[in-house]
Amino acid sequence: MQVGIHNASFSWPGGPASIGPTIAELGQAAEAAGVGYVSFMDHFFQIPPVGPAEEPMLEGYTALGFLAAHTSTVKLQLLCTGVTYRHPGLLAKTVTTLDVLSGGRAHLGIGAAWFDREHDGLGVPFPPVAERFERLEETLQICLQMWSENNGPFNGKHYQLAETLCVPAPVSSPRPPIMVAGGGEKKTLKFVARYADANNFFGGPDEVKAKLEILKQHCENEGRDYTTITHTTLARVDPETDVDGFLREAEAMHELGVSVIFVVPRGDSPAKLADKLGKDVVPRLSELG
Repeated sequence: MQVGIHNASFSWPGGPASIGPTIAELGQAAEAAGVGYVSFMDHFFQIPPVGPAEEPMLEGYTALGFLAAHTSTVKLQLLCTGVTYRHPGLLAKTVTTLDVLSGGRAHLGIGAAWFDREHDGLGVPFPPVAERFERLEETLQICLQMWSENNGPFNGKHYQLAETLCVPAPVSSPRPPIMVAGGGEKKTLKFVARYADANNFFGGPDEVKAKLEILKQHCENEGRDYTTITHTTLARVDPETDVDGFLREAEAMHELGVSVIFVVPRGDSPAKLADKLGKDVVPRLSELG
């Protein structure tokens, strides 16, 4: 089982000038600790569960590009890209660029988006939820087409592309892995079964187990091999304050088939979290397989 670090805040001591060095320090500490993934949020304002909107927030793919230059092994992604923020063709090019420059370490995490305040604040259209899911499905189709040999047009309800040309191609083979995040049982999990390589859930073992059973049914309906999907989750227990509790949660998730558990740094130094993970968590998670 692998651990990932999901960084949700840039409110670190030292102000804006400290953000770049702290991200570089995080990346280097994560690799030294044996952390498998580092992810950021895809937001432009800080979100309510974490802090007030006025707190620092970086554009996610620019931040990942910076992180790529300071690392060499960790997998890089947003958890998760809001489908409304970027035209699908440009999103595919953005993720491809990250993949090429990082040597094949980019993953596309994507979802239907939800934070209306930043849409309204920055003038980004925020369609009703049904339309956002339609756009999400077309975006997944466009990315898969752009990462294939098919350079032809795409004609959808919401997006029309005359050419799905993507050169250079991604370094990842056959393409960057796709994660569809969220636990919506009718749409989101169907999209995981139909298009994705991974999912991401938040909740306890009982809730995750129920979601995985529904996903398994969608896979049967889609003719998809359920075992080819990577299951990931966000930890509810902070390993910085309760290592044993975190490991119990991780073991319970592993028994359900979850293979990656993301941890959110809570303090002023995400690198310190990485150091603790390397010392107290990664060796014991490796024993789970």
